[in-house]
Amino acid sequence: MKKDDFYKIKGPKIVQFHITPIAIVDPPLLNAAGLHAPYALRTIVELVTEDNISGISEIPGNVDIDLALESAKKLIIGKDPFQLNGIRKALTDHFGRDSAADRGDAPWDQRRLVHVFSAIEVACLDIMGKITGRPVVDLLGGKMRDMVPFAAYLFYKYEGAGGALGFAKDPHAKGWAAARQEEAVDPEGIVRQAKAMCRHYGFQSIKLKGGAFEPDEEVAAMFALRKAFGDEIPLRFDPNAIWKPDTALKYGKQMEPILEYLEDPVRGQENMALLKKSIQTPLATNMCTTSFEDIPGSIAMGSEDIILSDHHFWGGLKASMELARICEVFGRNLSMHSNSHLGISLAAMVHLGAALPNFTYALDTHYPWQSDEVILGGQFRFEEGAVQVPSSPGLGVELDKAALSQLHNNYLNCGLKKRDDLFEMRKVHPDWEFKAIRY
Repeated sequence: MKKDDFYKIKGPKIVQFHITPIAIVDPPLLNAAGLHAPYALRTIVELVTEDNISGISEIPGNVDIDLALESAKKLIIGKDPFQLNGIRKALTDHFGRDSAADRGDAPWDQRRLVHVFSAIEVACLDIMGKITGRPVVDLLGGKMRDMVPFAAYLFYKYEGAGGALGFAKDPHAKGWAAARQEEAVDPEGIVRQAKAMCRHYGFQSIKLKGGAFEPDEEVAAMFALRKAFGDEIPLRFDPNAIWKPDTALKYGKQMEPILEYLEDPVRGQENMALLKKSIQTPLATNMCTTSFEDIPGSIAMGSEDIILSDHHFWGGLKASMELARICEVFGRNLSMHSNSHLGISLAAMVHLGAALPNFTYALDTHYPWQSDEVILGGQFRFEEGAVQVPSSPGLGVELDKAALSQLHNNYLNCGLKKRDDLFEMRKVHPDWEFKAIRY
């Protein structure tokens, strides 16, 4: 090949951009913001090139983000999927930059541009992998590990299977499918849930989502988990920044002997930094340091030890690798946040987890709580709590069009357009109010 010909090579153009909102069955899980709806919303994006190569991605579902994706179509059609820098600039020029304030006070991120770009970037990386014959992990710098460990993610919950069953249960369910329908509102229920989940998936570490009950009750559940599992299984706890500083200091001290890390006990970098000086347990966050804009304050104040990245919220997989380098420079550990998701997001998380240069803490995942799937071949298999890195080109998963159609019908029929845990909680407790700081 002549040198002049080499520089004329271009990737194929994107000619189709499909956006499909879906609704997946979700049990009645409790958190600081309220209660999960019977369905969790996701949006599936599929980009198709002129030579019929398809790339897919998955992001949290929200009608406003879907409309933003729709408006981005005209910017993306005709683009080369390899030109991600140009795509990012076009999207930023169109939408403007997100600010840290756009995230909101809820436990989940509500920014627009990061969701839109991450959806497009992951689909483009899937296409790039298929064109080059390489898995996405290689496009992120190469595989550092063959298996990516995840943690058991426990929730307080009301009885019920979610979906059409709502607060009712499927009497024919067996094993973990039956256990995840059961109520867990006290230490005994949390321990039963943990044993069932760890038995099915083999998880080697455990996280409890708190913020739903009085601190005394939730801390008692953590000590019950330590008694049930011993000190070989690392424990982590997340009250979603709902505690006052004095509360966090009191219970943070109590849990020092049993915690691997304490996630977002208080709200804001300044409060996190003050607490960090007073307890020995490492502090993690996905609420006070959630964007590159937040990094200078994090470093100046010393607000956390561990940043819980999420490629959906940090602007994609490559941005998450940039974050890993920053963490390495400034002495932070990096792990991963999760939200209700299916196999496309899990595949992206696994590729990212495999590429991270340093890996200290098992990643979060909601995957055990989901019974639906949108990829061919069904759900990913966990071995001793870990997932093998796909070796096929791209993400290594393909869209199940029949399942996609059914889950889109769920979306059309369920009536949900965005997540609203307050609305769902008021179905059970009509006078309940969300408080950013409660205890």
